[in-house]
Amino acid sequence: MRIFTASLATETNTFSPVPTDLLAFQAAFYAGPGEHPDTPTLCSSPVPILRRRGRAEGFTVIEGTSCWAEPAGLIQRQTFEHLRDTILGELEAALPVDGVVLGLHGAMVAQGYDDPEGDFLQRVRALVGPDVTVAAEFDPHSHLTPLRVSQLDLLAAFLEFPHTDFEERGELVVDLALRTIRGEIRPVISTFDCRMIAIYPTSREPMRSFVDRLKAMEGRDGILAVSVIHGFMAGDVPDMGTRIVVVTDGDKAKGEALAAKLGRELYALRGTTAMPILDTEAGLDQARAVRAAHPEKPVVIADVWDNPGGGVAGDATHVLRRILERGDMGKVALATIWDPIAVSFCHAAGEGAEIELRFGGKSSPHGGQPLDARVKVLRVEESGWQSFRNSRVTLGRAATIRIIGTEIDVILITSRTQTYEPSIFTNMGVDFAAKDLLLVKSTNHFHAGFQPVASEIVYVASPTSYPTDPATTPYRKASLQLWPRVKDPLGLDA
Repeated sequence: MRIFTASLATETNTFSPVPTDLLAFQAAFYAGPGEHPDTPTLCSSPVPILRRRGRAEGFTVIEGTSCWAEPAGLIQRQTFEHLRDTILGELEAALPVDGVVLGLHGAMVAQGYDDPEGDFLQRVRALVGPDVTVAAEFDPHSHLTPLRVSQLDLLAAFLEFPHTDFEERGELVVDLALRTIRGEIRPVISTFDCRMIAIYPTSREPMRSFVDRLKAMEGRDGILAVSVIHGFMAGDVPDMGTRIVVVTDGDKAKGEALAAKLGRELYALRGTTAMPILDTEAGLDQARAVRAAHPEKPVVIADVWDNPGGGVAGDATHVLRRILERGDMGKVALATIWDPIAVSFCHAAGEGAEIELRFGGKSSPHGGQPLDARVKVLRVEESGWQSFRNSRVTLGRAATIRIIGTEIDVILITSRTQTYEPSIFTNMGVDFAAKDLLLVKSTNHFHAGFQPVASEIVYVASPTSYPTDPATTPYRKASLQLWPRVKDPLGLDA
């Protein structure tokens, strides 16, 4: 048995001012054939999983290129075509194969391509023919297109948000692919369009119970996999929106019925799934009150929309500026602000130096004005990093500064990334447990890491280039017949 595996992934915010080129992939994660580390990245877990399974079970694994760019704006056309054709060339050289297992994200958009993954999968299928098993793992914040479904034999997306289960779901995809190749199962994909777009954190109800039910269904009564495609509201493409995917063992009718049933149940939860998000002032007031009542742990504030994981720059200054202006928030640490220029100044000055520094607010007017302050350089790192489960996420060159006259520490980075786990602070020399307030740039992926060390988590919405309200977002390509733009697009409330 011969299996080809590779990964091509990023998440595209079509409203973002930050373009994506080949350097963006090389800066975040790029591994040529056979170079993938034994630990996975968010969208490449099938590669190391197959490597281990192949060694243990005696089949041949041919590894292609794996690459990931931090979420941003449109991918340069030449970059997408180069990466796509690189992997296709590696696949062609590996033929014949019995299976292809890919790590994809599902929310890529390139110049001239609304559905890059569909284009890629169609070309994969053309190379291997109709009888070779083609499987893929997806991020749920993706766009499920009919083209992708038609080219795949099976798929599954992460179920958890935060995405703490990307390895487990990779294991599922690999296992189902191997069973398909061995003739043990005959997977059939069924989908249901929920006609809505929303936020579905599994760190709270009602999504916690909904996803637990899906997990309990898998592996029973011919149900091989069940996934929720959340959709990605910052991607203006025709198939943007929430969908249910059910993979059954040869029973299309059962899959269609279950997908429709689950889709209608999720549709009935619309408007109740998102976490409460406050405006900046109310969020800071709540954080201060919580800290006064529970001083034993810091309060975490999530700047949910200035989240590089959603494709924005991650250099907004709105919340930090208000913290400075208020002067009543105590000891604060912020992770992170993307500012390669400020980082280079800090490295040039060196640890312990005090300098006048302008930082943040450089990418566009959406991020607010830059901050000007006298700062002390507390820490510089040539290769900063943070953990996310078993994955290691680069910060690039990085620096920690303290604003003179305050106890406010700010981590500056050159490789854009959202904040995942408290290791981002400790790795950059910040004692996060001694702080009153931790300000993180992330929507919900931080939750699993920070919930155990926080007295409370407060979600704050500040101005951003992320389209935060799909009811009013000026979409040009996405369907406008989705909730919340339309009250009851499925007509089930009558």
